[in-house]
Amino acid sequence: MAVALAAVLAFAACGTKDDPAPQSGEKGVTGPVTVFAAASLTEAFTTIGADFEKAHPGTKVTFNFAGSSALATQINEGAPADVFASAAPKNMQTVTDAGNTKGGAKVFVKNQLVIAVAKGNPKGITGLADLAKPDVKVALCAEQVPCGAAAKKAIGDLKITPVTLEQDVKSALSKVKLGEVDAALVYRTDAKSSPDVDAVEFPESASAINEYPIAALKNGPNAAGAGAFVAYVLSEAGRAVLLKAGFQAP
Repeated sequence: MAVALAAVLAFAACGTKDDPAPQSGEKGVTGPVTVFAAASLTEAFTTIGADFEKAHPGTKVTFNFAGSSALATQINEGAPADVFASAAPKNMQTVTDAGNTKGGAKVFVKNQLVIAVAKGNPKGITGLADLAKPDVKVALCAEQVPCGAAAKKAIGDLKITPVTLEQDVKSALSKVKLGEVDAALVYRTDAKSSPDVDAVEFPESASAINEYPIAALKNGPNAAGAGAFVAYVLSEAGRAVLLKAGFQAP
């Protein structure tokens, strides 16, 4: 019996030594967590960040919101970050190809374009064709930005000449809010979060829906925090915040 007990204890000790690091929701997740996220995630991720800090006392989430292409460049140039959430797989792939993601990327939501117009829609815009009219000033995102790539796909052969090309979707939306343009192609979530604009749906947007991937970063200073944050975004609690903001389930 003594020999058998000793063997059991020895086996248990070996198991303890090889146990994996704490996962999301377990003790041991603390410290700062730096998240680089697409500008269109600003409102939803700000809420998720606050909820995550409550779920993991001792953590502090800091966000860098910008165009996904700019964020991918910053990460590949060595900017210290724990998590990357992109508005398109292409920009995530850039980071993955450089060997800077850890554990693979997962698509967590989708987003669709709408036409953002001033409150009350003074130009009477009803569809994409109206943006080709010479008296309608339009803002688009630059092509290298996910919202710009989606806009190009949705527009197709229609001749729309923008008066400005913006580096992220929030900048394009701000042009409408400031009255500098009559319309902008932005994500449905961005229009929904702004009480100063109305959203005009258009059927062509269904052919240009963007998938949003998220991944922990290989050289992030807080590996446990990164894993926990990604897990929280993918959880039911995180999904609820994102769906409420207007994102679509993947």
